[in-house]
Amino acid sequence: MNKPVIVALDFADDFECINFLNQFPKDQKLFLKIGLEMFCQFGYPFVRNLRERGYNIFLDLKLHDIPNTVKRTCEMIAKWDVQMLTVHASGGAEMIAAAKKGLAGSDTKLLAVTQLTSLGQTELRDELQVPLKSQDYVTHLAKLAFDNKADGVISSALEVPMIKQATSEDFLCVTPGIRPKASQVEDQKRVATPAKAKTLGSDAIVVGRPITLAENGYQAYMNICKEWNK
Repeated sequence: MNKPVIVALDFADDFECINFLNQFPKDQKLFLKIGLEMFCQFGYPFVRNLRERGYNIFLDLKLHDIPNTVKRTCEMIAKWDVQMLTVHASGGAEMIAAAKKGLAGSDTKLLAVTQLTSLGQTELRDELQVPLKSQDYVTHLAKLAFDNKADGVISSALEVPMIKQATSEDFLCVTPGIRPKASQVEDQKRVATPAKAKTLGSDAIVVGRPITLAENGYQAYMNICKEWNK
């Protein structure tokens, strides 16, 4: 897999989204993340429209349910020709394995979410009552995903070296919580710059507001790509 900069689409409506995408040259092969908010508003027709325009799609639905429900959902999504799909690793071994079975026959990569980048050690200990250190918990969930045939994980860049060591160099680590040096951290707790993520071994980075809210989204994207690829 090429190491893409994935643009997270967080728009109030599809018209605003298309206006944003029209800033980019038609031959720019963008990789786009569609999360719960936009998917719940516009559904599969929106996904299909973006695929027909030639964009690669990371469908970030973070599925988390009983194994049979997740498997049947993945069987439907397998027909959509998306490049990535997420489940929650905390759904357990059987659920992860069921999701992979549901995607059988498709090229969709199954990625398991380890720990949300909005959660730090304090939230893990006090709210979720997980006794492990954050990095140990992430590594544990990544190993669970790896053992049950997921293609990779979503994690902070800070945990990538340990995840690779616990799994495989070929196990994909897709990294949100990316902020250029000049950007505000906002609601993310475990963040890294594009250059730092590259150094730590991330296979792809996900960037939203520093691109989508920029005055010139195309230039912001190109600046991040330059930092990521150098």
